[in-house]
Amino acid sequence: MERTLIIIKPDAVQRGLTGEILRRFEARGLRIIGMKLIQVSRELAEKHYDIHRERPFFGSLVSYITSSPVVVIALEGTNAIEAARGTIGATNPTKAAAGTIRGDFALEIGRNLVHGSDSVENGQIEVANFFDESELVSWQRNTDPWIFE
Repeated sequence: MERTLIIIKPDAVQRGLTGEILRRFEARGLRIIGMKLIQVSRELAEKHYDIHRERPFFGSLVSYITSSPVVVIALEGTNAIEAARGTIGATNPTKAAAGTIRGDFALEIGRNLVHGSDSVENGQIEVANFFDESELVSWQRNTDPWIFE
């Protein structure tokens, strides 16, 4: 089972979209194994966005993600990365398909509501950055045989 980190970003939390976004991942069949509301520290934000450190928008990314509480979620499932990213939609909301989170609720790249890990390796790293292993509960739902082969 793959793991992915989802961050429901400040704009989504402020707009009251947390429940709707969470519902979409659960409806897709992904299993929540960790979830918490946090205020991201500058140090954690810089670590999370380190890949963009040399880009001109790095400072604004860090300022944005630390500007308001976020909900961080660790999800688990078969092809969790691809399934989550398909549910989220394209980074640019105007190019995101209708029916995706960004396609339905966002208009600008800088306010695109949600982050999802982009690879299995980054999913493992990002989940570990935001959750201690003791905060994760890998469990089986009664519906899992109807979702996973």
